[in-house]
Amino acid sequence: MSNSANLYDQEDLKIMAGFDSLSDMSTNRIQLIRDLAHKTGAKKIGIAHCITFRREAQAIEDYLSKYFTVYRVDCKHGARDISYPCNPAGQADYLNGNDCDYNISIGLCVGHDMIFNKKSEAYVTNIFSKDFTNNNSPEAALASISRS
Repeated sequence: MSNSANLYDQEDLKIMAGFDSLSDMSTNRIQLIRDLAHKTGAKKIGIAHCITFRREAQAIEDYLSKYFTVYRVDCKHGARDISYPCNPAGQADYLNGNDCDYNISIGLCVGHDMIFNKKSEAYVTNIFSKDFTNNNSPEAALASISRS
């Protein structure tokens, strides 16, 4: 087992300390992302989203662009092969190429989100998770598995 002091670099510690000083349970997740990015000196925010969440991604871009330079990219970006219609590595590459300080994942498919997170050079946080059978509601998903 690793010594926990060795698990975090200075940037990790800055983010954790920044969040701890902001967490007051009266601010929604989008506002917290804004506040943390501001507190840690971020200038560029990336948004990687599924095309199904285009409207939500646009609304978040509109909000955050008041404070930061925002780059938004949908899941079809650069997809050329019909057998792979989505391109999460391409989304990460686009945002990496724009030197985003933090990235937001919105509604990427299971697996695609994993690839995006792994390929992203910036820290990634998630806002919405895709779950069509439960109208994207985590509470409904939990209720459905507790009945099975």
